[in-house]
Amino acid sequence: MVRWSPDARGRLGRAAFELFAEQGFSATTVPEITARAGLTTRTFFRHFADKREAFFAGDEIPDLARHALASAPAGLDPVTLLEQGLRQVARDHFDDRREEVRVRRALVDAEPALRERDAQKRADLVAVIRPGLEARGVAPLDAALLAELTVLVLHVALDQWLDDPDPPSMADVVSACFVRLRAVLEPRPDGVL
Repeated sequence: MVRWSPDARGRLGRAAFELFAEQGFSATTVPEITARAGLTTRTFFRHFADKREAFFAGDEIPDLARHALASAPAGLDPVTLLEQGLRQVARDHFDDRREEVRVRRALVDAEPALRERDAQKRADLVAVIRPGLEARGVAPLDAALLAELTVLVLHVALDQWLDDPDPPSMADVVSACFVRLRAVLEPRPDGVL
């Protein structure tokens, strides 16, 4: 094996995903991943702390959220801002990768270690959105509620999109979820949802 190879991190992430999809997360070893990628185990551990990190490699959504919150127009209401942000994430990170996302969700659902890391990633996203909203002048309690609801909408929309045999774009599913959320939260005179 060569000492240096371009895109080692990407190759390791792709090899890990392929093996996880073929034989499951628990059954896959780091040496198998490195062999598939044509790299060394030492190289693996230079890029990833463990297999879970290799599975979630390239997840830059919290960074995108941080940037979107900081760069959005000042007068934009928080809910519209969050919906637009999720629509952009859906277009950029989900719409063209539906089958891969489906396999990833199945792997997460089947593996406790991946569910734990997925829960942490959700919490990490909330931890970016909440202070980003507060920095825009949103009250702390409102920012906390909106941050939690935004991450929830993302995951509910993702599940809806994956379960639909002939879905619209993920971005459109995100918007539909925001419409439903607004309807659920809007008080109705008859008290019926």
